[in-house]
Amino acid sequence: MTGKVVVITGASGGIGAAAAESIARRGHTVVLVARRKDALDALAARVGPHAVCITADVTRRDEVRRVVATALARCDRIDVWINNVGRGITRLPSQLTDDDIDLMMQVNVKSAIYGMQEVLPHFRERGDGHVINVSSMLGRVPSALIRSAYSGAKHFLNAITANFRTEVHQTHPGIQFSLVSPGVVRTEFGNNAVHGGPDSRTLPESQGAAEVGEIIAMLVESRRPDVYTRAGARRRVVEFFETNGEDP
Repeated sequence: MTGKVVVITGASGGIGAAAAESIARRGHTVVLVARRKDALDALAARVGPHAVCITADVTRRDEVRRVVATALARCDRIDVWINNVGRGITRLPSQLTDDDIDLMMQVNVKSAIYGMQEVLPHFRERGDGHVINVSSMLGRVPSALIRSAYSGAKHFLNAITANFRTEVHQTHPGIQFSLVSPGVVRTEFGNNAVHGGPDSRTLPESQGAAEVGEIIAMLVESRRPDVYTRAGARRRVVEFFETNGEDP
């Protein structure tokens, strides 16, 4: 295998596909994971010889376990695991149903927990490894009412990522857990949201998937714990809580 072996879930389009192309250009092997085989095959053709495709639904633990086993069988090791699967929702918080909440948690949280838990024994055995969880600015600042359940799920993902890092570093400091927080990205995310749009590509202050993918590729090498994809994003988070929070 060339360079690091990097597993990317949700790799068939958007941020995942862009990250795969950027990571492969840096000489790393990418294991592309998604449900759509045709989209994976097309991406692999663009990426070239540094790509391995595994068709799977990572919202199921048994499928994630199979991805780990298949990647190890074909590549001998896993160096980086990127949890990139996600889906939005368009519904006000007062209108959310049980099914809405369950779906947001299954796709945005449980898929990542499955990935972290199933790859962790391999990382512990090696004493080294890197998990990258793709979150959202809405996981920092709950500013979009129609994305309420998605925002809540990403807040959960942020917290559980920090908790994993603290737990694992107690015994295996060579294993890193990183969080990436993009803002609005020009992908099919909005069109694919539960209950429909708006189209993310029409929203202001958006950035291209290629830009986010390049930042993730840099993170594979830097292993920083917490990364935003837009300049000034951290300041916006601080300003939100300074405006909305008060001491007792």
